[in-house]
Amino acid sequence: MTDTAPPQQQVAPHHGPTSKDYVRIGLILAVLTGFEVYISYSGVRGSLLIATLLGAAIVKFVLVVSYFMHLRYDDRRYARFFVMGIAGAATLYLIVLMLSKVFLR
Repeated sequence: MTDTAPPQQQVAPHHGPTSKDYVRIGLILAVLTGFEVYISYSGVRGSLLIATLLGAAIVKFVLVVSYFMHLRYDDRRYARFFVMGIAGAATLYLIVLMLSKVFLR
């Protein structure tokens, strides 16, 4: 006699953000963008403006890469490449700003 019962379906655990997480992150990104626009037009100048905008850009980069590119749920080696990229970009940006003497204005 053979077993005619259907095989049990294995349900894989959900790895990654849910739709609710995507909406939450999208709202956070919208608020950060609004904050950047506000800071740009608020009259803040010089080093404080640059530091604030650079900090907000890094936070937005981390959120997008972590959630929308699913890097938070992948192998940590992949994250290192993005961390090296943002560190290199921020370093290059700050070097160019220092060479153009933006911080002295």
